Amino acid sequence: MSKIKTYFVETYNELVYKVTWPKWSELQSSAIVVMVASLIFAVLIFSMDFIFKELLEIIYGLFY
Repeated sequence: MSKIKTYFVETYNELVYKVTWPKWSELQSSAIVVMVASLIFAVLIFSMDFIFKELLEIIYGLFY
């Protein structure tokens, strides 16, 4: 039982005293970067899906 208590005490101390937490402005700018990157990837994947769909419809249209 003492090992469990030691684990939680050491975990708490590390989180409070050793971890460098980002400032609120850093979190906001990081969140904006993630949102923009996600939007770019979503548009890219949508474009690829749309182009492949159209190409396959053209190819299947040649045979049927």
